[in-house]
Amino acid sequence: MIPAVRALARAAMAARPVPLADVRARADLLAPSDRSYLVPVEVFTAVAAELTDRRRPGGSFVALCHNGRRWFCRRSVYYDTPDLRSFHDHRLGRPVRYTIREALCEDTGERQLEIELTAGRGAPVTHRRPLLPGDAALGPAPRGFLASVLERSYGIAAPDGLGRVLETDCTRATLVADGQRLTCDAALRCRDVATGRTVRADGGLVLVRTRTRTAGRPGEVDRLLDDHGVRAAEFTPYCGGLSALRPELTAHPARRVVRTVFPTAG
Repeated sequence: MIPAVRALARAAMAARPVPLADVRARADLLAPSDRSYLVPVEVFTAVAAELTDRRRPGGSFVALCHNGRRWFCRRSVYYDTPDLRSFHDHRLGRPVRYTIREALCEDTGERQLEIELTAGRGAPVTHRRPLLPGDAALGPAPRGFLASVLERSYGIAAPDGLGRVLETDCTRATLVADGQRLTCDAALRCRDVATGRTVRADGGLVLVRTRTRTAGRPGEVDRLLDDHGVRAAEFTPYCGGLSALRPELTAHPARRVVRTVFPTAG
């Protein structure tokens, strides 16, 4: 088993299992702060052990569980315009940007269209619409949902010519405490739809995304990671994966981070 997947599974098994409704209630974020980290397996193991310790003051972190499973295979398809408008908006840090993806949890069969909005330096806000079996991700009804979200949030129209650009899959576990959520991904694989080329993440890294109730200030997990010398990194599967697969796109400002995650990329 890939080391990062093994560490993720052990952390999820150490936590008390709870259903999705409980996870959403515990992670009800009033003013969310969002940070991403590339965490070596040994550091992740130590931090997770502390968070899931049943003797932890205030209560231990719990793990999302569905049908007895505490970690899941998540697949995503990212959509963009022919000129990769979404990619370049994120790369350049433009004040209004968004990501469009179709997300599938293979273990539960749940499938959704997700529009993740990022304005300025604020934490991303994700709008979701369930997709039924056989629904096209950008069929008439989902396209209407996309148009409504962009108009209501940014006052802009949905872009034309959206197509599949990047496919990703990973193993994911979610740990939650009141006002804190920890999304942990391992064994990330990215595939360029246009070329079929694939890159895989370093098997010794867990990609961790923290969200807390306190805007602008680090939460407990952020402080623990900082104590272990792990700093927040600007990395997303879409921009990072596409940069690794198409290095000719641009001199990406996070190139060092991309090479850390995908050491075998060209």
